[in-house]
Amino acid sequence: MSQVEDRLAELGIELPRPNPPVANYAPFVRMGDLIYISGQVSVDAAGGVKGVVGEDVDAETARRAARICAINLLAQMKAACEGHLGRVKRVVKLNGFVQAGPGFFDIPQVLNGASDLMVEVFGETGRHARSAVGVYRLPLNFAVEVDAVVAVS
Repeated sequence: MSQVEDRLAELGIELPRPNPPVANYAPFVRMGDLIYISGQVSVDAAGGVKGVVGEDVDAETARRAARICAINLLAQMKAACEGHLGRVKRVVKLNGFVQAGPGFFDIPQVLNGASDLMVEVFGETGRHARSAVGVYRLPLNFAVEVDAVVAVS
């Protein structure tokens, strides 16, 4: 086991099976030492977090939803690295999308749920560039979606 897998165990995180695409796209694409991971929504074994943040979903639940997205990103990273998360050299960038109501503006704080997990798992190599965007709608009414660019060996 790598330090990353050890850290996941310390955090009590068991990675799910990577979510299959729901449309005509690849779950990830590797170009050189970069892996581009398609957007992962806030779905988990319990069904996930759906709804409009600031209306149906409160900020703290949305932050947890972003963490779920990050766990799903880690599952895709592991698949892209042929089962070896120790091959991740750097989380380069996260792009986060929050299905936000018209009066909800704490979008960066919601996305901290994903960003914080990357740093918890990878340490400084998990610190990344990021975009945090509020959107009108997300696929299947999920509250949060996050994609990633990751450098690997």
